[in-house]
Amino acid sequence: MKNIVLFGPPGAGKGTQSERLIEKYKLIHLSTGDILRAERKAGTTLGKKANEYIEKGELVPDEVVIGMVANKINENLNAIGFIFDGFPRTTAQGEALDEMLNKLGHPITKMIALEVDEDELTKRLLLRGETSGRADDQDEATIRNRFKVYNNETLPLKDYYDAQGKYLGVNGMNRIETVFGDLCKILD
Repeated sequence: MKNIVLFGPPGAGKGTQSERLIEKYKLIHLSTGDILRAERKAGTTLGKKANEYIEKGELVPDEVVIGMVANKINENLNAIGFIFDGFPRTTAQGEALDEMLNKLGHPITKMIALEVDEDELTKRLLLRGETSGRADDQDEATIRNRFKVYNNETLPLKDYYDAQGKYLGVNGMNRIETVFGDLCKILD
């Protein structure tokens, strides 16, 4: 079973690369961003609670996100593997994910980080905000706050997985096809 954490700051290309990896390796895509957006759109209690944090560029509390991920894993126990996109975002979430997957006998195989310069990320997100209508991608101050949160709360995951020998970085500034090729070399 391949269980991959695709890691990187907002706008690094995780969603784009996830789609390609899912098609090639037949992995189940677990995107907390997609799950949260669906909850917000549906106007559920969880969606409303998550919206309060997302609008400020802050992370949704761990217990909410971990519960959603556990439900998705349990719904897909016969999967070839999972690609985690946007999760874990904190060391506590990484520890919780490791605990869940280790109980199943299928730990994280690799954490692969898409490494992209912050100015390039800002350009990408503002462009995505124009085309997608996502409010959190339309305001540069909100975007910069997301980077601050990422650097303070999410980036320590690099050290967590590196200590396990599972962390690898990929230059996310390259063309989409080149980045995908680099990812496939790691997974093959």
